Amino acid sequence: MTVSYNKLWKLLIDKKMNKTDLRLAANISTTAIAKLTKGQNITTDVLLKICNALDCDFADIMEIDKSQNKSKE
Repeated sequence: MTVSYNKLWKLLIDKKMNKTDLRLAANISTTAIAKLTKGQNITTDVLLKICNALDCDFADIMEIDKSQNKSKE
């Protein structure tokens, strides 16, 4: 299983924001944005900053991708 941040990218489009806007609004690093883009693990502190900046919940920006698990079986 992996975490997908596709919901975050869709939310940014709906809010007419880009990744730089998100980085500045949430006060997170370019490294954190790069990890999100690659679907890598990120700390809950960063996720909380994003949720505060976008006025949303964790479930609004991420989901578990179970299809990755099935392909390995």
